Amino acid sequence: MALQMKANCCAAAAPLPFRRCLSPFSSRVSFQPSQKVSRFTVSCVVKKSPKRLKYATPRFPKEDGLLYIEVDPNGADTWKVDSAVELLKKGAVGVIPTDTVYAMVCDMTNHDAIERLRRLKEVEASKPFSILCRSLHDIDTYTTGFPRGNSDGISDIFRAVKHCLPGPYTFILTASKALPKQCIKYGTTTSKYAYRKNLGVRIPNDAVCQAVLEKMGAPLISTSVRSPEENRWIIDPVLIADAYGPEGLNFVIDAGVRVANPSTVVDMIKIPPTIIRQGKGPKQPWMVEEEGEDGDEERDSISSTA
Repeated sequence: MALQMKANCCAAAAPLPFRRCLSPFSSRVSFQPSQKVSRFTVSCVVKKSPKRLKYATPRFPKEDGLLYIEVDPNGADTWKVDSAVELLKKGAVGVIPTDTVYAMVCDMTNHDAIERLRRLKEVEASKPFSILCRSLHDIDTYTTGFPRGNSDGISDIFRAVKHCLPGPYTFILTASKALPKQCIKYGTTTSKYAYRKNLGVRIPNDAVCQAVLEKMGAPLISTSVRSPEENRWIIDPVLIADAYGPEGLNFVIDAGVRVANPSTVVDMIKIPPTIIRQGKGPKQPWMVEEEGEDGDEERDSISSTA
């Protein structure tokens, strides 16, 4: 009996076998902050910084980490983006692929998330965002629609636009009353806030981006991802994670390296529709190119559009 009790005591004192602690996102792998992000070995960036943005919304499952998700660019495994969508619904700011460059996005109904996105990208309050839409129905909901043309033979613009969508175009339209005011307000203090009448809309032709939008069930506020130090797009998602992860970015969806060619921006409020930034989308016969310097202010206002 004494020997049996001694054996039991020794067994109780023996160290337990190693048990791996899984976070709510078990596919993530953590590593030391000093390590650089590697496309082949990393699925999570963990890095602390005194500049980290504080959350105004409830804390996320892993507030000091960045969720990194690698997906098939063709959309064969879009189930992987479910955890990112859940974060978006809680007020996260993340990066997703589009049919042009990568876009930094957040929930269009979450004021705190929009403000965090502005601070993270250092976007001035005077600069508007665009929205990524699922379909023409979203555009009809949040804008007053496309122009009907004029007496100069431009009559069926809507049918012409349908041939461009989904695709690499951003169309500037008049915002409707359904659009949350935080999407278009600007100013430095609450008492000075004003509201724009115009909105840039996109329907990207990208399977992963569309999967995120469908699972979200609503459009997303969007801005292109540029280097914090240089005025250029970052087209490698690993470099995006390395640049913005320490500052508070919540997730990156990696669908491969993009080409540094943003969307073509077309002002649909003008008749005829006018290209104010030529990008990946080719000029259509019903579009005209902007002339002179009158559009410099508008061009600056959409410079952050993906």
